[in-house]
Amino acid sequence: MADSGLSQDEINALFSGTATDGGGGNALTTDEQDTIGEVANISMGTAATTLFSLVNKKVDISTPVVSMSRWEDIVNMYEKPCVLVRIGYTKGLNGSNVLVLKEQDVKIITDLMMGGDGTNTDGEISELHLSAISEAMNQMMGSAATSLSSMLNMMVDISPPTSDLMDLQETIDGGDIDEFLRDEFVKIEFNMIIGDLVDSKIMQLYPVTLAKEMCSQVAANMESDSNSTMDDSAIDSPPPAAAPAAAAAPPPMMAAAPPPMMAAGGMPMMAAAPMMQQPQVNVEAAQFTPFAGGGIPAYAPENIDLIMDVPLEVTVELGRTHKSIHDILEFAPGTIIELNKIAGEPIDVLVNGKYVAKGEVVVIEEAFGVRITEIVK
Repeated sequence: MADSGLSQDEINALFSGTATDGGGGNALTTDEQDTIGEVANISMGTAATTLFSLVNKKVDISTPVVSMSRWEDIVNMYEKPCVLVRIGYTKGLNGSNVLVLKEQDVKIITDLMMGGDGTNTDGEISELHLSAISEAMNQMMGSAATSLSSMLNMMVDISPPTSDLMDLQETIDGGDIDEFLRDEFVKIEFNMIIGDLVDSKIMQLYPVTLAKEMCSQVAANMESDSNSTMDDSAIDSPPPAAAPAAAAAPPPMMAAAPPPMMAAGGMPMMAAAPMMQQPQVNVEAAQFTPFAGGGIPAYAPENIDLIMDVPLEVTVELGRTHKSIHDILEFAPGTIIELNKIAGEPIDVLVNGKYVAKGEVVVIEEAFGVRITEIVK
């Protein structure tokens, strides 16, 4: 018997219906991989624009590369603990996908979102980092879902993403990973560059069923557009000409114009156009009645009584300051906030948000009050 050239593992895989080369019934075809790559390219391009508005840095995302993969391959690519962001679809699509980001990239994005320069990355990943990257992914994948809605011609919505710090070396032994990651799945890999701070690979993992659902929806949408285009062309094309039932009647005879008058030298003379008689128009200078007293007439004093009972909101402002999100998150009972007013400086009095007066704080029995010291003109 000739040697088949297959190992025992490959033979077992063939009998189980999943070939090791990714060509089994659950794998994506070449056309499906191209379709998923185009969908990911448009979606992540929109997401990159959203991330730019969050970190205020130029964000570049390369063309995605689509392939079939297994969890063991992901573990071998990433040695350090990674942040896994799970995004589930609540409308339009069934399933979820997972984004894999490096720990250092998450720290840099979080620092930029907090108003830093991206260099404050010391320490371990905390709940603050996970919350920040979840919010970033919520806005990024939300804009990507909007692009998906246009491509798939249906409403697509996502659930709020959840982020976890995961040691990939431990999960390979049966740790807490998504169920679809235990089998072969679709891996979309692309490079993300943020200014001169981040230049690394990011992976987006899809279950095969979700990827095939996207491909079928894209194909159905393209077929619908093609049929619509054919229908429009049929409507726009002119109907075939009908055979003439009888000879067309001859056009009516036009009255012959008199021959033009000839000037000296044989050149035709142009007929003079009749002169239009212009109507007589009388133009007079505008005259205005002067105001009494040389100014705007004063309203009767009793008119102000009509609005005397209108309530107005009076606000006393002790001072203001500006704090970053990082400083506000560190507020605790006992925290002292320094304002922009110096001790003893008059406070501002505002009426319906309009600055009208200055004053000083007084105590009336057991309540605070304000003594007006200056009216702002």
